[in-house]
Amino acid sequence: MVEAVAVQGPAGDPSAGRGGAARRRRAALAAMVAASALLYGTYSLMRLRAFRTGSYDLVIFDQAIRSYSRFGMPVAIVKGVHNDFGPGFSILGDHFSPILALLAPLYWIHDGPATLLVAQAVLLALAIPPIWRYTERRLGARAAHCAAGAYALSWPVAEALAFDFHEVAFVPLLSALMIERHDAGRRLQAAAAAFALLLVKEDMGLLLAGFGLYLLTRPTGRGQSTGRGRWGWRRPLPPGDRRAGLAYLATGLAATWVCSRVAIAAFGGDNDYYWAYGALGPDLPHAAVHAVTHPWDVLRVLGDPPQKLLTMALLLLPLLLLPLVSPLTLTALPLLAERMLASEFGNWWEPHYHYNAFIVAVLVLAAADGAARLRGRARIARGRLGRLPSAAPMAGILALTVACVPFFAYRHLADPALWRPNERARAASAAVARIPDGALVEAANGLGPALTSRARVLLWDDRSHGAPWVIAQVERLEFPFGSLAEQRQRVERLKAVGYWEVFRRDGYIVLHRDVRDPW
Repeated sequence: MVEAVAVQGPAGDPSAGRGGAARRRRAALAAMVAASALLYGTYSLMRLRAFRTGSYDLVIFDQAIRSYSRFGMPVAIVKGVHNDFGPGFSILGDHFSPILALLAPLYWIHDGPATLLVAQAVLLALAIPPIWRYTERRLGARAAHCAAGAYALSWPVAEALAFDFHEVAFVPLLSALMIERHDAGRRLQAAAAAFALLLVKEDMGLLLAGFGLYLLTRPTGRGQSTGRGRWGWRRPLPPGDRRAGLAYLATGLAATWVCSRVAIAAFGGDNDYYWAYGALGPDLPHAAVHAVTHPWDVLRVLGDPPQKLLTMALLLLPLLLLPLVSPLTLTALPLLAERMLASEFGNWWEPHYHYNAFIVAVLVLAAADGAARLRGRARIARGRLGRLPSAAPMAGILALTVACVPFFAYRHLADPALWRPNERARAASAAVARIPDGALVEAANGLGPALTSRARVLLWDDRSHGAPWVIAQVERLEFPFGSLAEQRQRVERLKAVGYWEVFRRDGYIVLHRDVRDPW
């Protein structure tokens, strides 16, 4: 929110006018946060209602948070069984995300995946105030509203919402707070946000390391000042910033190693499960040596496949390439490189899914900083009469962001099937209704979220897990199958071992067998 105080005074007192303007800015900012949270929440809940969410990953997080809410480890049976870790597998062995425990009390109010979707909507919207504050200090209130709007409507946020719920919900808020609070001189508050980031995911230390690089490489001498919307001479970089940069860099790298190589294994995970850099080496030491001795191979991997270049272009072009002007972009660089240097897990470099939302707030802030730097240089070069309107670059970014909306996830808001049930959704609802409360069920990916509040959900995949109930889908492709033929063959194998069909409609088949619950 705006850092201003309304001052009462007599009629005509300029301080009264300033106080009224501050109140209006606060009201506008609060309205933007509320509207964004409403948009995010409505879109997510309508997807849930229309059976467009999936067991991977919404049910995984739902089962884990439910376990937390009952004062247990975050066990997700759907993840453990499908990936052969066992039914008692804790998701801390998959991704080290203990911050998710903060959501557990919400399950005491409402137990179900809708709670996670609403919480994510609010968390993503709460990144707006620190983005506004950071931009307002550099470019003024109008530019700050444009920057906040560009973040709120950005395609990385939209794509994250379209992929259900993930721990990324915490990252835009915490990363924006870390940068903005440090910029405001509130170093302890920035450090608290940085510490919280380390609890979000095992690789968030890379974000801290990138921020440390930014602090270490900030230039000294002439240029941008840190004043609110003022330009002139830049103060020399204080020694404290260099010490902070070293601390962030060292802490980030150390935390990444500890969380990835120690914590995950301690919770039953496989340290090499997400190793995706086989094009550079079989492990980190070999890959690092290969990168140093064969730098051209690194460049080759960055462009192979070309989809990586498209994603990086989509991150920068709507921001008018302004992040390239700001050293603040170094904050996002390690996380981006982690994905773009991979040669496996193709989802990592797609513009879809939630991965780009990890860095979107940083890039918006870098765009604001880049615009401020260019404006300062123009002022020095041309004088005051040559100065461009401070809001112009951010207004351009907002316009481009709005132009991108129809090409990404928000386009589904125009789909009538999202707002009113169609035959497929009615058939899915009828199939789900055949499963008794408390039952163990292997469910097609799109049906798990509708069952997880009242049943123990496993993923229907290419192996039988001995559940008494199965819901299959044979007319639409479902994760993790590769073809409809595989899904139909799977149903026939289930019937061959004693399951009988109790329901069939619009491709959904409910199968049952009188067997003892294995868990």
